Amino acid sequence: MEKLAYALVTSARRLRHYFQSNKIIVKTNQPLRQVLTRPEVSGRLIKWSIELSEFDIDYEPRTAMKAQILADFVAELSEQPKQQHTWELYVDGASNNEGSGAGVLLTNKEDLQLEKSIRFTFQTSNNQAEYEALLARLRLAQSLNITHLQVYCDSQLVVQQVTGHFQVKDQLLEKYHSSVKKLLTNFHFIQITHIAREHNTRADALSKLATTRKFITDSVISQLTLTNLSFSSKSIFSVAKEEDWRAPYKQYIQSGRIPTTSDTKTFRRRAAPFTMIGNELYKRGFSQPLLRCINKEEAEDAMNEAHEGVCGNHIGGLSLASKIARAGFYWPSMKRDCINKVKKCDSYQKHSSAIHNPAEQLHTSEVSWPFQKWGLDILDPFLKAPGQVKYLLVAIYYFSKWIEATPLAKIGADKVRSFIWKQIICRFGIPHHIITDNGRQFTDQSLASFLNEFQIKHHFSSVEHPQTNGLAEAANKVILNSLKKKLGNAKGEWAELIPEVLWGYNTTIQSTTQETPFRLVYGADAMIPVEVSITSARRNQTSTEQNDNIRRTELDTIDEDREKA
Repeated sequence: MEKLAYALVTSARRLRHYFQSNKIIVKTNQPLRQVLTRPEVSGRLIKWSIELSEFDIDYEPRTAMKAQILADFVAELSEQPKQQHTWELYVDGASNNEGSGAGVLLTNKEDLQLEKSIRFTFQTSNNQAEYEALLARLRLAQSLNITHLQVYCDSQLVVQQVTGHFQVKDQLLEKYHSSVKKLLTNFHFIQITHIAREHNTRADALSKLATTRKFITDSVISQLTLTNLSFSSKSIFSVAKEEDWRAPYKQYIQSGRIPTTSDTKTFRRRAAPFTMIGNELYKRGFSQPLLRCINKEEAEDAMNEAHEGVCGNHIGGLSLASKIARAGFYWPSMKRDCINKVKKCDSYQKHSSAIHNPAEQLHTSEVSWPFQKWGLDILDPFLKAPGQVKYLLVAIYYFSKWIEATPLAKIGADKVRSFIWKQIICRFGIPHHIITDNGRQFTDQSLASFLNEFQIKHHFSSVEHPQTNGLAEAANKVILNSLKKKLGNAKGEWAELIPEVLWGYNTTIQSTTQETPFRLVYGADAMIPVEVSITSARRNQTSTEQNDNIRRTELDTIDEDREKA
């Protein structure tokens, strides 16, 4: 009787608009009306009775059986669809010093239960072991023609990655993830759920059993050994390798053979400046007698070291190419590669200064003795660095543009006097002129007395014409830009980078002199890190005796370079 009442309620729900707009006649020989209207009815029947009371329904007995016979025949003899049974799969993986393995439990919750312990002969991590266990059992369920599967796993990472809630970043786990996704498409219904480890004790015990060195013989538990990963690792081979640009020149110098793809006359003209020393190819240059030819990989290392290494100042593309060439290296696309390198440098593009061409030709600075004229200035307060330093005292030599700087915790006449004594007089000799602004630390009487002792003339830049000390201001600008490029967000480390900034500046060619400050001061270019990481010609071939002779020659001819600058 409840089935008849439920059939009527279901019809009323699905055909509600018909029941509300029409009078409904229910033909049945069963006492359905009496059951629904009986006062003592309870449970679901009273609920259905109230739901049907809003409709105009009459109950009449059947008058003919012909139509009902056909409906009963179809209802009784139609084949009912088989209800698919959902299987449950419990998986767990384990990896330790003794080995790796997995435990699997497959059950239909009634009378069938399959247990399997899988041992891996290859080394895996815990996450890989979990994936291997899941893949092995999905293949087993597929071979048993199971279409509805409920998977339980105690690995939160595996479950969230398979369900798409976590992103797969590890390359090896990404291959496992792709294999699992392909297998999941073979099931009509599959759901993967995370459970606590205490609810997965049987699969956990099977995985621990698989990690033991000894293989246990058990008639109840099925044991399996996997010797390879569940996916085949694809090997990628290079089918097109770029030829080393030095190979044709080496071949021509050693054997005299000219590449068939090149014009004979053109290639011979291009190969004329090249020579072989040992196994290395060198090119006769202008900035250096011999430039070592390097390949693309070494060129990339050289650009990185010269541009952003400990001696790098994030200089422009042409300056970078010139610096590498003066260090003794060459490759055909050096200028283009350096310009492209600088274009991709985030620090250089952010903090590079705008170019302002002068209104007239630049004037040379007349000097009467080395290190004759210095300009001093103080940079505005920085963030406090270790040692509580927050100021930077800067001095620049007017002729060679050599810069000296030191961080200070506080500024005063005693600090300025100590800086002039240690950084200028003791290292470069007594100057003739020192130019500063009108700051209190520079106008102090004690500093004036100190300078008078050495007969050093102290000049002040006027308020109306601050350009008098413009070279010191320019040096400040150079240091600030270099610090911005090197520091990034680590603003508190500026004091530690001052030596690197000064070294990078003093070993870089300046546009005003067309020489490095280091060469104008010491008569030769400094040995920079790029010549150590990629061995340069002068580092590889110069002996102690030969180096002394070359240094004497350079010192004899340094005046010519200074005159030219």
